[in-house]
Amino acid sequence: MTISVLIADDQAMVRAGFAALLDAHEGIKVAGQAANGREAVALSARLEPDVILMDVRMPELDGIEATRRILGPDYPAARVPRILMLTTFDIDDYVYDALRAGASGFLLKDALPDELVNAVRIVAAGDALLSPSVTRKMIAQFAAQKPRAPRAAAVLSELTEREREVLVLIGQGRSNGEIAATLFIAEQTVKTHVGKILAKIGARDRVQAVIFAYDSGLAEPAS
Repeated sequence: MTISVLIADDQAMVRAGFAALLDAHEGIKVAGQAANGREAVALSARLEPDVILMDVRMPELDGIEATRRILGPDYPAARVPRILMLTTFDIDDYVYDALRAGASGFLLKDALPDELVNAVRIVAAGDALLSPSVTRKMIAQFAAQKPRAPRAAAVLSELTEREREVLVLIGQGRSNGEIAATLFIAEQTVKTHVGKILAKIGARDRVQAVIFAYDSGLAEPAS
C-alpha cells in the first residue's frame, strides 16, 4: 500500500528536499505541495493524502490553524489525514496547540532523513510519533502551565484500575512492549487496553492520550 503525502512549507527548497527524499522510498508518494496553510487545507480536501507534513509557521494561514480546520468537524473530505508537524525548535508553544488539535506528533526539521521517512510510516500506520523524547518533554512542560480540563476528571472515572495504570505508562511515553514488561502482561493485552482507553477518552492516537494523562493529573511534569 502506497502512503500519499502532502508537504506544506513556505520554503520551496525545503518542500523540494522533502519531496525528493520521500519519493525515493518505496511505498511513499508525494501527492502535492503547499506553500501556506490555506493551500494545505484546500489541497488536503482535494487530494485526500494519508499524511501531511505541516510546517508550524507559514504565511496567510499558519500550520496550527490549518491543522484545526483539517481535523475539525467542517472538513469536507471523507478521509481525514494524519498530520505530522514540522518545527525548527525542539520546544515550541505552538506545536503543543497543534497536538491538542489532533496532530499525530511533530518532528524537527533537522531530523535525519531516515527519521523523517520512519515518522511518515509511523503516523500513516495510525500510531503517534512520540519519539524523540522531546515530544514528551514538551507536552509535560506546557501541560504544567495550562489549567486542567474539567472534563478529564469525569472521563477518568470511566477507566478501570488497569486502564489507569496503562494510561500512566502511555503518559511516560512507554511503548506497548515496555508497558507489557512493566505490568507483567502480554503485549496483545496491552493493545486491547490501549484501544479501550482511546475509545473512552475520545483520543485519536497516543499523543492525545499523553495529553489527556497530563490534563487528568495521572501524569505529572518532571521537576
